[in-house]
Amino acid sequence: MVAEVLSNAGLRVEVFDAMPSVARKFLLAGRGGLNLTHTEASEQFVARYGARREEVGRWLAEFGPQQLRDWAQALGIATFVGSSGRVFPQEMKAAPLLRAWLHRLRSAGVSVHARHRWLGWDGDGRLRFATPAGELKVDAGATVLALGGGSWARLGSDGAWVPLLQARGVEVQALRPANCGFNVAWSAHLRQRFAGTPVKTVSASFIAQDGSMNRQDGEFLITQHGVEGSLIYALAAPLRDCIETSGGAVLHLDLAPGRDLQRLTRDLAQPRGRDSLSNHLRRRAGIAGVKAALLHEFAAADDLATPQRLAALIKALPLRLVSPRPLDEAISSAGGVDFAALDRNLMLKTLPGTFCAGEMLDWEAPTGGYLLTACFASGRAAAQGMLRWLAETKSADAR
Repeated sequence: MVAEVLSNAGLRVEVFDAMPSVARKFLLAGRGGLNLTHTEASEQFVARYGARREEVGRWLAEFGPQQLRDWAQALGIATFVGSSGRVFPQEMKAAPLLRAWLHRLRSAGVSVHARHRWLGWDGDGRLRFATPAGELKVDAGATVLALGGGSWARLGSDGAWVPLLQARGVEVQALRPANCGFNVAWSAHLRQRFAGTPVKTVSASFIAQDGSMNRQDGEFLITQHGVEGSLIYALAAPLRDCIETSGGAVLHLDLAPGRDLQRLTRDLAQPRGRDSLSNHLRRRAGIAGVKAALLHEFAAADDLATPQRLAALIKALPLRLVSPRPLDEAISSAGGVDFAALDRNLMLKTLPGTFCAGEMLDWEAPTGGYLLTACFASGRAAAQGMLRWLAETKSADAR
């Protein structure tokens, strides 16, 4: 996005990428269907960025969901809106969009250099790159860093840039997992029998530290280590923050979201006769398989024998999360270059002429097209900031 804006303005643009080919994480994002953006109302969309809604909102005001769809259409990539409001390319994949985009950039004179890993600056302020042919030094008129966060290091976003910027006096917030799974202290039985099993049609709720209620409907996956999946990712940020400050977090699961507590209690109080507890749960509450296993995992014998207590647990089963899964497993990362280190052009205050964009900035968002939309928008914002800075610098030199 930076290269597109700058090349359209007539500047010579060089793109350096550490990987053997560009946009590897973008291609991975499209492996299961490229979710470009979302169609929800602007106010709700911007709210997805939490504490950084003001900063990200400025980018989105210039290049939001509809502008992103129009941009894709101009590349010959039609989009459609799915049933959840998410926006996808007609072909669902990232590769056709990327091919068309790279062709347009190269036609505009943009040069792409693969296998060029940025090493920082030399004593004269030149950019240093490790390349297959040895170290290369580049004297740039201005630079945009778009180095990613710290998740999926094998695709390029390994956070290696953090100490390089900190050494130059740039404030960087610690990189943390976002849209991530969590560790749970499963019993050996549950882990062996149900790891890899989806838990469908549930509702999860969590009271954050500020007292706000977070609720999400959907499904999640039991793993060897704990839980992951769309329902978990949607609540990951407040759960992670709670664990960091208090050492743990409790997520309450409603295993029967279609039944109210009063009805469930009445149904479970019906005589069991010769039915086993498993059959009674299946017939009276629709609880079987992995849901029954979760109930047995956390319920005491007295809970299972008392209809009122059993119904209450089915409606609010406490799932204690121990810790987030490692950063490299996360879909995205929180933390990064602090906005206090940047001016409104996204230029580093301590390094005039150096701008930052994308996931390396200190913001986060849930999955659903919000991450990609803001990354695209931040690239355009940084490029436009650079153009303003270059114009102001040229004007000052003329004076």
